[in-house]
Amino acid sequence: MIRVITPFCAMVAAFGLSPAWADEAAEAAPPDNPCITQDPTISDSAFWAVTAVELFAAEKYTDAVTTVDACFKLWGPTAGQQQKKLYEEDAKCPPTGEVNDREKKAIDGNGLLNDVAMALWAKARSLHELDDIEPAKQAYARCIYMACGRAWDP
Repeated sequence: MIRVITPFCAMVAAFGLSPAWADEAAEAAPPDNPCITQDPTISDSAFWAVTAVELFAAEKYTDAVTTVDACFKLWGPTAGQQQKKLYEEDAKCPPTGEVNDREKKAIDGNGLLNDVAMALWAKARSLHELDDIEPAKQAYARCIYMACGRAWDP
């Protein structure tokens, strides 16, 4: 099976997210604790990142920023260290575009890095939409630092 994987932050910083699934997220409200999921099929960091993106898609930009800020300290530093290690090892980031199952598994192995990159993107885009440009630039810079973060776009 071939899947399309994209370098999440760089792609969406330039093009934005298509709100094709925004109807599902239109009723999105920030959970009481965006850092912890009750769903055993998803990690806490993935729940956090998905919540932030859903809030962005629902045009609840302030809630998206608040959600990212609420949990960033839990996962951001570890993801940053993971990315730093990849830079120091001069490792290649996972491929973009169509990938095979083996490559997809390797990308999934960077789950925390992927989640943090996605959450940072939601924060950056939300700040941008709120016309809070300087903080948006800072959030985009953090997002772009996570260069090896990937997202699957169905």
